[in-house]
Amino acid sequence: MADASAGGSLDDYPTIDPTSFDVVVCGTGLPESILAAACAAAGKTVLHVDPNPFYGSLFSSIPLPSLHSFLSSDSSTPCPSSSTATSSSSAAAASHTAVDLERRSLYSEVETSGTVPESSRRFTVDLVGPRVLYCADEAVDLLLRSGGSHHVEFKSVEGGTLLYWDGALYPVPDSRKAIFKDATLQLTEKNLLFRFFKLVQSHIAASSSGDNEREGEASGMISEEELVLPFTEFLEKQRLPPKIRAVVLYAIAMADHDQDVAEPCEKLLTTRDGIKTIALYSSSIGRFANAEGAFIYPMYGHGELPQAFCRFAAVKGALYVLRMPVTALLMDEEKKRYIGTRLASGQDILCQQLILDPSYKIPSLDLPSDASDSKAQREVARGICMISRSVKQDSSNVLVVFPPKSIQEQQVAAVRVLQLSSNVAVCPPGMYIAYLSTPCSDAITGKQCINKAIEVLFHTQALEGSEGPLETKSENNDDTKPALIWKCVYVQEITQGTSGTVLSCPMPDEDLDFRNILESTKKLFADTYPNEEFLPRNSAPKYNDDDSDSAE
Repeated sequence: MADASAGGSLDDYPTIDPTSFDVVVCGTGLPESILAAACAAAGKTVLHVDPNPFYGSLFSSIPLPSLHSFLSSDSSTPCPSSSTATSSSSAAAASHTAVDLERRSLYSEVETSGTVPESSRRFTVDLVGPRVLYCADEAVDLLLRSGGSHHVEFKSVEGGTLLYWDGALYPVPDSRKAIFKDATLQLTEKNLLFRFFKLVQSHIAASSSGDNEREGEASGMISEEELVLPFTEFLEKQRLPPKIRAVVLYAIAMADHDQDVAEPCEKLLTTRDGIKTIALYSSSIGRFANAEGAFIYPMYGHGELPQAFCRFAAVKGALYVLRMPVTALLMDEEKKRYIGTRLASGQDILCQQLILDPSYKIPSLDLPSDASDSKAQREVARGICMISRSVKQDSSNVLVVFPPKSIQEQQVAAVRVLQLSSNVAVCPPGMYIAYLSTPCSDAITGKQCINKAIEVLFHTQALEGSEGPLETKSENNDDTKPALIWKCVYVQEITQGTSGTVLSCPMPDEDLDFRNILESTKKLFADTYPNEEFLPRNSAPKYNDDDSDSAE
């Protein structure tokens, strides 16, 4: 993989040969890297460039000292111009016009507080956190199919999930064994939850066996009328109490927004979708012998995932050049379509298909009529915390869920928190990183919810500069709260991918996993190459130590 120099002179950039490709990909985020891999597997010639000296773009994992400059950089300016440079390629003689590209800032309202320790470079932070993979997720299957699993090692979120309810944290009873061991549940609650899980498992089993001719109890299937109901109504029909409904809705079915709103809306989860996620959750438990629970996390951070797909694409012949910005798109004046890119080196590269990461502003020629700027902007408030110890005793990696309205009345969506330890190589031993996120319609409310969750979980006295113990007794718990040493809270814009002669890839979204991002990425590939298979199973490189039954 080539690596352009960090210098600013045109002579510092390498000359790329050939000068024409089927596909040019700008940015090495997860969607762009998967698309590059899929295109290369389909036999397309691929040039993959990135202005950064590292892989991952908006999906990268970066050293803590680099975080603030990455989030605060003003990228809403034109890319370094080379429009007047003489192209080193024969493509310069073609009849085309260079349309300057601009990049936009996707992050806002960045606030940091606390003191970063001297070992700050030993902290690696995700830009997409909190995020995990289900053991049975399609993203894991893609890694196995592409051979990317040989480049990524995973650890399980062995501490399980905790739900914040009535001022205290409770373990999430997500299996028959967990329900039986849960001392916080009354016998009636256990029986109702047992019965609910049995009903769901019967439905899943009947669905997978193709028993669709009969409905209801006779076949084990939940009726179609119930499947289209809001999931919260179905749970009420099963007589589940509010706390158990919250467990199912927000900690297992992973609903984001408040499901008990008075007016129906598109954010309400249907019974069908809820059960689909429960089925994924259930099938993830026990898939890998060395993984506890349903979730796994990549060693060294989520930035390892794009690199795994980039390695696959490179094996298939894709050419990689880092530290290579794209400054302009080349437009065919006669056909009014984009036909290539101009690189920071001044070289023009022609291609049939362009793929850009979402920080690039695509000139209006290629945007569909229902462009995203006509829709309400989606945002997610995120937080990154450095803490002194685990929120759950004897557990390294833990997921915490705050259901809507559990923190404050204005909280309209769940807040999720993922705590990680040194056993996933993202921080020094004896310290922990915690990621928080919540979807929001305005930055103020979103950041308020993040900060309130931080106050609930962590002791902030050291952060505020007061002298005192690093740990203190919680008002609602006999255990002590971890001390908050440093935090960063910010807001990120969210958009979906768009198709056309220039594909714009999806941004990191508000979800806990990558399912929606992967679906959007697959759709972009299908829209572009409808007759090609997406990462076929026989495309993976052969390894002597192939082992697809291990999470590590």
